[in-house]
Amino acid sequence: MKLIKREEMNPSMNPLFGSLLSDEFLNWPNSNRNALPAVNIAEDADGFTLDLAVPGFNKEDFKIEVDQDLLTISAEIENESEEKGENYTRREFSKHSFRRSFRLTEDKINQDDIKASYNNGVLSLELPKKEEAKPLPARSISIS
Repeated sequence: MKLIKREEMNPSMNPLFGSLLSDEFLNWPNSNRNALPAVNIAEDADGFTLDLAVPGFNKEDFKIEVDQDLLTISAEIENESEEKGENYTRREFSKHSFRRSFRLTEDKINQDDIKASYNNGVLSLELPKKEEAKPLPARSISIS
């Protein structure tokens, strides 16, 4: 028996099968895999912004912790429709959870002033830099 990787399969052989294995179909949150949400991290002079793509959650579902220099973001939701006794022909909603951790540079991030917000499926965290970690403004040096 030979195992064929998804990349080796020819989608033109069976267009339906190829579309079922597309990246859009396999990506979180629609799959039952424990995939991690995508993250964007941006830096400016005042700090870092960390954005996680986590649609389908409520802000109460998230747990954000900082333990020493480890920032951990986790969430878990469970579909409650099973309790309502609904009869499904097809069911793709399921329990979703994730846990992501980021190592903070202790000398750069002011851990006491981290702020979080959740809007339109994006969890945003503002990680302000400590004053001593911010870049110094340009200055002129006079010649004596």
